[in-house]
Amino acid sequence: MAAAVTIAFLLGPIAARAADGPVKIVAFGDSLTAGFGLPGDLAFPAKLAEALKAKGIAATVANAGYSGDTSMGGLERLDWSVPEGTQAVIVELGANDALQGLDPALTEKAIDTILTRLQARKIPVLLAGMKAPRNMGADYVTAFDAIYPKLAAAHPVVFYPFFLDGVAADAKLNQADGMHPNPAGVDVIVARMMPQVEELIARARNGRGS
Repeated sequence: MAAAVTIAFLLGPIAARAADGPVKIVAFGDSLTAGFGLPGDLAFPAKLAEALKAKGIAATVANAGYSGDTSMGGLERLDWSVPEGTQAVIVELGANDALQGLDPALTEKAIDTILTRLQARKIPVLLAGMKAPRNMGADYVTAFDAIYPKLAAAHPVVFYPFFLDGVAADAKLNQADGMHPNPAGVDVIVARMMPQVEELIARARNGRGS
């Protein structure tokens, strides 16, 4: 009994240090996550990790963005993009679905499946929403924009309604293509999303993945 108590005493600090170690986050998305047109150290995952470090928050942010990916493409690569040991995931998908005019019902189904599978793995998720280009027509815009609030209500996720909030359509914050953020735009995204990222990390530390 004494030996068991001694072992527990010795292992206690080790367990505490493990719990306080960097939270392993995977940023899972398309070119907006991957950092299309930017050096890797200026892409969203790297800038987010830098901002967290500046706040004294221990976390790593893996870049699992794939340019051109649709929500279905993301679903197909989910398992190898989010490896074992991942403690939190930021899901950012759907922009390419909207640009291609894909059926919003298919986008919703794919993202719903992604969230369900991550929930089954007890990995907390921050769902970053997307909005359809306004030139897609009112009916399409209404159907597409409704996807993310609906999924956020159906799953225990941290919800950030629009990944490009404060950046979309601002020429000063986007590259020449008008769609992908420049470094200043990425900084805006990181700053605006930070409260939700902090909530995601708190959930990861508390084991609240479902």
